[in-house]
Parts: sequence; C-alpha cells; structure tokens
Amino acid sequence: MGRAYQNRKESMAKTAAAKSKVYSKYGRQIYVVAKQGGIDPVGNLQLRSLIDSAKKDQVPAHVIEKAIDKAKGGAGEDYAPAIYEGFGPGNCMVMVECLTDNPNRTIGEVRNCFTKTKCKLGAPGSVAHMFDHCAILRFAGEDEDAVLEALMMADVDVTDVEAEGGFITVFAPHTESYKAKQALLDAFPELDFEVDEIQYLPQVSTTLSGDDDIALMEKFLDMLNDCDDVQNIYHNAEF
Repeated sequence: MGRAYQNRKESMAKTAAAKSKVYSKYGRQIYVVAKQGGIDPVGNLQLRSLIDSAKKDQVPAHVIEKAIDKAKGGAGEDYAPAIYEGFGPGNCMVMVECLTDNPNRTIGEVRNCFTKTKCKLGAPGSVAHMFDHCAILRFAGEDEDAVLEALMMADVDVTDVEAEGGFITVFAPHTESYKAKQALLDAFPELDFEVDEIQYLPQVSTTLSGDDDIALMEKFLDMLNDCDDVQNIYHNAEF
C-alpha cells in the first residue's frame, strides 16, 4: 500500500530551510494539541506522539516546554486546522495542511503559491477523495504475522502490514492511530517507532514527465514550505 509514502509527503523537518522554522511549526502544533487535549502527555496520547516526533527531529526541549506552558496559561492564539486542495504541475494532486489564526491570510498565501507556479487551487473535496487518511507506524522487525496477530487481538482495524528491509510498516485508518500504537506497545514493550504519523496517502500516482514540471514542482513545494501556516504538504507526484 505505502512503500513510497515518504516520497509523497513533504514534511517540515525535511524541507524547511531553517531550523527555526521547524521549531516554530512544531511549537504551534504542540500548543494546539496541548490546549485542546490537556498538557499531560500521559493522558493526551496525541501530545505524547507529537513530542516524540519533535524529539526525533531534534527540536530542543525548551521549545517543547514553552509551547506546553503557553497552552497551560489558557491564553494566546486561537489556531484552527485548515486543508487546501488543488492540482500541481503535470496535473498532480496536492493537499496542503495548515494551522491558522487568520484564514483569510492563510488562503491568500496558499493561493499565491498555486498561482505563481501555474497550479490550480481547487474546491474542498476536489482531490481529497483520492487520498486515504492513514495512521502509519514503522519500526524494526521482520515477523509481520506476529504484528498482525497482536493488532487483531486488540481489535484494531488494520489496513495493511508490510515487511521490507528489516522494518515493518503498519497502516490503519487515522481514527485507529492511538489504539494501534498502544496494542503494539502492549505486545512489544521495547518497540521504538521510526515513524509515527498520520498522513494523507494518495491512491494513485502521477509521474512528472518533463524537466519543466519537475522544476516547477520543486519551486511550488519550496514556496508552500516558506508559508508559516503550512504544516505539511501531501501529493501524488513521482519525479
């Protein structure tokens, strides 16, 4: 299902030019999740997962602590999630995931990225139906049957389990993310997740055939990642 999933997502840790931008985006996400679900990572599994991801991307502890302290205070910005959809170079499909405290500003910036690279911003739902909203858990291992059995015993709705190159990747509906992770930790307490994310995975891919389309796609992604409100970009383009 998803062997190429990492190639189809432009993550903030990979594409942001400056570390400060990475820290800012993580700080915003942690603040929002902590404010919505509580500041205790033990009780807020989404926060715990996000903190783990931030640490793996080498976000300093003081950035994480500052975001949680800000959420503890109860005041501050009121961020809301927003997703924009459209068509990129070569008619590939694109989803842009944002956190914004000013939707008018955010959609203006995102629209500018589409317009400046000859891409087309679509209406809500224009491409979302061609993506699966999935939880992805990847860890070292080879016994996919034991992993599948553990998930089934915990009554987790598993989409797929893949074993390749000494790693096992579990795909599940995004609503099963925490349940799947806990089931795996219960069965294999020493498990260390290399990937613990929720992503939009494309159902089909579009190959960019010309150098112009590839260059335009790279410019398009760079422009989007320069927008402070953009958190993640998902696409079905293959270079």
